[in-house]
Amino acid sequence: MNLTYVELLKKAKAHLPEVKASTERFEIPKVTGHIQGVKTVITNFSQICSVIRRDAAELLKYLQRELATPATLEGPRLVLGRKLPSQIINEKISQFCKDLVLCRECGKPDTQLIKEDRITFMKCTACGAKQPVKGT
Repeated sequence: MNLTYVELLKKAKAHLPEVKASTERFEIPKVTGHIQGVKTVITNFSQICSVIRRDAAELLKYLQRELATPATLEGPRLVLGRKLPSQIINEKISQFCKDLVLCRECGKPDTQLIKEDRITFMKCTACGAKQPVKGT
């Protein structure tokens, strides 16, 4: 049973698990949490804020306005004042990222919110674009 080097490589490669690499470098984590009575508790809220590189207060304010519900931060968790399915919360967080995180020119998440006078701008550190932001 003398196999050549190339045959051994093919045999070894056939036994390797398939590698599933993400092509997207910016992925928003899905909301994890539970419903507690009439409240919805999001347990990974601080993780979501760190991935999108935005202050928790900004995302909290946006979610309160979009979901029309009171909310409080309790450490790394977010407690919403009513029952909400995770699908709706995920959609609102995705919309937040589209409006206030991703650059409209190059589509990269390397942006910063800068307030000049009374206008908030989103400045992209990747391409240098600067656009005004609505609703902050």
